[in-house]
Amino acid sequence: MFLTREDIETRERAGLAPYAMAGGDSRGRVHADEEHPYRTAYQRDRDRIIHTTAFRRMEYKTQVFVYHEGDHYRNRLTHSVEVAQIGRTLARALGANEDLSEAICLAHDLGHAAFGHTGEQTLDELMADHGGFDHQRQTMRIVTLLEDRYPDFPGLNLTYEVREGLVKHDTDYDVTDAAGYEPEKAGTLECQLANLADEIAYNAADLEDGLRSGLLDPLAVRDLAVWEGVMASLGERVDCRLDDLLRTRAIRRLIGVEITDAITTTAESVAALDARGVEDIRRVGHNIAGFSAERLAMNKELKAFLMSNFYRHPRVVRMATKAYRLLTALFEAYVTEPQQLPLEIQARIRRGPDSLQRVICDYIAGMTDRYAISEYQKLFDPEARV
Repeated sequence: MFLTREDIETRERAGLAPYAMAGGDSRGRVHADEEHPYRTAYQRDRDRIIHTTAFRRMEYKTQVFVYHEGDHYRNRLTHSVEVAQIGRTLARALGANEDLSEAICLAHDLGHAAFGHTGEQTLDELMADHGGFDHQRQTMRIVTLLEDRYPDFPGLNLTYEVREGLVKHDTDYDVTDAAGYEPEKAGTLECQLANLADEIAYNAADLEDGLRSGLLDPLAVRDLAVWEGVMASLGERVDCRLDDLLRTRAIRRLIGVEITDAITTTAESVAALDARGVEDIRRVGHNIAGFSAERLAMNKELKAFLMSNFYRHPRVVRMATKAYRLLTALFEAYVTEPQQLPLEIQARIRRGPDSLQRVICDYIAGMTDRYAISEYQKLFDPEARV
């Protein structure tokens, strides 16, 4: 048996909920692009994202820990894979399009600079007089302009719905600007589920990495309502010894209860809306996918705890301070003497239309942690080979 794209689209329409975004109903791409014989539009988008240089570079881009601090901590790539897995689970349970949610999830962090949020804040400060910087706009630059993989168009030429999902990705750590993508409307349900998947993934992962690294005190974690609930569901006391196996069980259970709450709450919201089509979801104007009030309160407490005890831990702050100095030095060195840049970057500067500062910002934003460290050594260490 050989299933064509049309066969898959027919199955998709029959199996999805009426409010799901079917691949065959996509608004299409900016540039004319022949359809694939046996992959839907969103499956192609997912595959194009996975094969980008930007996607591979995320393996050595900081989530919280820099690559040399350990092999067992999350990086941008492992985080994106975890988000995609959760996104597919949410979409499947709610009758939404798994491929669309997955594509958005896999691409949502492509624009992150080296050294996590410190890198983003540093570049935004350096670019204050030149349009600023945030990772969501950079993600769109990557998928619409910077990835050079096709002879007939710049970027990846992704479908409207994936691009819309990227500009409307709005968690606590995202800055959204949906201009050009009907900002008065909400994203598709698949877009909204990608938001939830991201939040579930980073909350659970950062809690686990903090505990694994020893930066978080297990005795302090036990006071969190979310931790109390997880341990109770496992039949364990909150003050019991937290070994590797129990930590893994607890994080796995946390992810499970977060997903279940998101599915249950979102299903109730969709039912209350009596959504009969995609536009019924979008015209609401705000996200209807979300957590229960109780779970929201627990997650808010967890985020505040992580901010105070993990993200602002002296060890994390020291690395962030190093990263700020390193990226600032690189930017200033390149602006002062652009001929230090690789020849292809110099060619981009000459071609325009982007400013010198924007091209340099693109170059630095694309660096991995280890490449930025290596480049810093080459520029400022007289004994380092250039």
